[in-house]
Amino acid sequence: MDFTELREAIEEVELVDGHAHNIVALDSTLPFIRSFSEAEGDALSYAPHSLSFKRNLRHIAELYGSELSLQGVEEYRRLSGLQSISSICFGAARISAILVDDGIEFDKKHDIEWHKSFAPVVGRILRIEHLAEKILDQLPNGGAWTLDTFTETYLEKLNWFPYICVTVANQIFGLKSIAAYRSGLEINTNVTRKDAEEGLSEILSAGKPTRIMNKSFIDYVFTRSLEVALCFDLPMQIHTGFGDKDLDMRLSNPLHLRMLLEDKRFSKCRIVLLHASYPFSKEASYLASVYSQVYLDFGLAVPKLSVHGMISSVKELLELAPIKKVMFSTDGYAFPETFYLAAKQAREVVFSVLRDACIDGDLSIAEAIEASKDIFAQNAIQFYKINLSLGSKHTVTPNSMKIKTSASHNDVSLVRIIWVDGSGQHRCRVVPSTRFNNVIKKNGVGLTFASMGMTSFADGPADETNLTGTGEIRLIPDLSTKFRIPWKKQEEMVLADMHLKPGEAWEYCPREALRRVTKILKDEFNLEMNAGFENEFFLLKSVLREGKEEWMPVDSTPYCSTSAFDAMSPLLQEVVVALDSLNVTVEQLHAEAGKGQFEMALGYTACTYAADKLVFTREVIRAVARKHGLLATFMPKYALDDIGSGSHVHISLYQNGENVFKASGGTSQYGMSTVGEEFMAGVLHHLPAILAFTAPVPNSYDRIVPNTWSGAYQCWGKENREAPLRTACPPGIPDGLVSNFEIKSFDGCANPYLGLAAIVAAGIDGLRRHLSLPEPVDTNPDSLADKLRRLPASLSESLKALRNDSVLTDLIGEKLLVAIKGIRKAEIDYYSKNKDAYKQLIYRY
Repeated sequence: MDFTELREAIEEVELVDGHAHNIVALDSTLPFIRSFSEAEGDALSYAPHSLSFKRNLRHIAELYGSELSLQGVEEYRRLSGLQSISSICFGAARISAILVDDGIEFDKKHDIEWHKSFAPVVGRILRIEHLAEKILDQLPNGGAWTLDTFTETYLEKLNWFPYICVTVANQIFGLKSIAAYRSGLEINTNVTRKDAEEGLSEILSAGKPTRIMNKSFIDYVFTRSLEVALCFDLPMQIHTGFGDKDLDMRLSNPLHLRMLLEDKRFSKCRIVLLHASYPFSKEASYLASVYSQVYLDFGLAVPKLSVHGMISSVKELLELAPIKKVMFSTDGYAFPETFYLAAKQAREVVFSVLRDACIDGDLSIAEAIEASKDIFAQNAIQFYKINLSLGSKHTVTPNSMKIKTSASHNDVSLVRIIWVDGSGQHRCRVVPSTRFNNVIKKNGVGLTFASMGMTSFADGPADETNLTGTGEIRLIPDLSTKFRIPWKKQEEMVLADMHLKPGEAWEYCPREALRRVTKILKDEFNLEMNAGFENEFFLLKSVLREGKEEWMPVDSTPYCSTSAFDAMSPLLQEVVVALDSLNVTVEQLHAEAGKGQFEMALGYTACTYAADKLVFTREVIRAVARKHGLLATFMPKYALDDIGSGSHVHISLYQNGENVFKASGGTSQYGMSTVGEEFMAGVLHHLPAILAFTAPVPNSYDRIVPNTWSGAYQCWGKENREAPLRTACPPGIPDGLVSNFEIKSFDGCANPYLGLAAIVAAGIDGLRRHLSLPEPVDTNPDSLADKLRRLPASLSESLKALRNDSVLTDLIGEKLLVAIKGIRKAEIDYYSKNKDAYKQLIYRY
């Protein structure tokens, strides 16, 4: 069975979040680790060892491009600010409406109005116990509370809420009870006046702040609230199943609600059993199947359980319950990441559940698609009577427009389908959005074989690539990379994979080449390579000389010049905002030493994502520069008498979410682990051949010369910026340890997927052969020129090294390597005959 349409429907649906809580300020006393667990106190220290913690931390680190650790994510949050991370999380979650239970007294929580920036509709769920406690904390006019004065005040406020809530952000969409936390779900809807009075007396005698724990009084408040809910046709949400340790799980089984559900006075009062009633999901499913007024919500169970637990819980809900009665919510609270995680996991879990239902014969594909829309949005819209048009006046902040499917497709006219060819150039096909949605995203767009064989100087395939105008592939959009274009709001862009036909990868596809070698690294060594790029580029302005246009640097200021940054600040700020909207993290930027040169360092992430983010970064910088009347170029040596531009990349290794490049559990000669040294030794050993990927044009070698911090000799050093490989110890890493190594000989003409694939392949060889590093060079390598091996000084030399490197050929793929060698040979031949032709590279890179 083909589940493509089901997956697309689930990915594209805008979610309605029927139950959530307030977000808190970054300086709240609530620890961020609470976003991963219901535990508190000492029990919280064990949370990092749970399956859900490890999975959810990984998802957040990938979203942010941060270091894969709790500390790394927390540092990213601190540096980015709450507005930025909220925009990222809600943008990725794609939520159209949020109903907020604001009855939890978090430290420094934001009011409901604040949340309007992140969803078109934001409404309120009124927690009845919280309202009652607030009333009892105040003194009545008579000086002391009686049951009558409390009831009068409580009902007056409860009845008045629907009339005073005139804005969407304050509108009451339902009531909620946490009786399960206080006295359990065996609610007596016929509490006597005497029992209620005695209960109130017991509560008042306990002092303030008021905490309602007496069962009789809780049941009394619950029953009176149901009466109001009936009057206004408001649903009642009820906490069921698991929660924090205040809860007695024995009393949170929804089967205890039988007296309430059998009370004919309330048979028309719609009840929502929250949290999938886990671990009582089957019981909840039964109740929803036999009581017309019972509905189900699986927030909290997703994403707090393991993958198996989440899938099992949702499957159990659907064993008996009608699909029209099952609803999504995030149960997001305090931290915007909880909303993102719930949305992400819910999409994956519901897809898995509905796919299995189709395989089992319970549903057809069409029925499963309809079910997904019901569960994620339509059921809640009808149940809570949400009018999404009410939120049309509220806009999502620009930073949230970073989603693989936009909040609205209506105003998108064109979609750019982007790929990077064998010469490292970005190219695109553009299709109308209607055609993209109806045809292209499933079947792709045709492209000639020759497109992967083009060079930096001609739009035709190079000889000896075996790629010609005969034969066609399909560019298949990777929908996870689909974004609104920040500088062209009515267009979107998406990165593409190359397939011979949908589902069959083409062996020349650069993205697939990187996936292949990273899979080998994972399968053989259980390792993942993370990468972070530093992009250097020149900003040029147009001048006329003797009637001819020339491009000149925008300034002549020195390294890290404040005046240079000040002059370009409007452009650079626009770049950073645009990248943020594409989920690309900028960690640092400054003026570089070249005339008109700047550097922008990106966040650290898995190498496959790092390559994607580098492509988007180049696109943004060039586009924003054009908007400002300038030309941005990443070419390696724009001016032969000035320094060059690189695209340095920092590399580390991760295993089970931990950085295993650095040494641990003992001493290390170089501050790195054994696997770290072996991997880096492999890269150093194969570096001459790697240059054919990372320094792919003859102009690249005008940059890689001694005394320019570009790495001209085959060596490595500790914090030695003249070495091509440099181990780094950034702030926060203990002295003597290194967390990553930098490769200097990587430039802006390189196809990032192929460059990283070559690095991974070399590292794999180092691990397989247990290679060791030579002694580090702690001085200028040029002073040791007679003892060190010079790296290739030309593309011809690196191409020769690649031809002699069978390891890279075997791991990356022989046919792809034949094409790369053909392109490089053509580059060598052309530029050797046309000495000034390199100047045209500013228009291509």
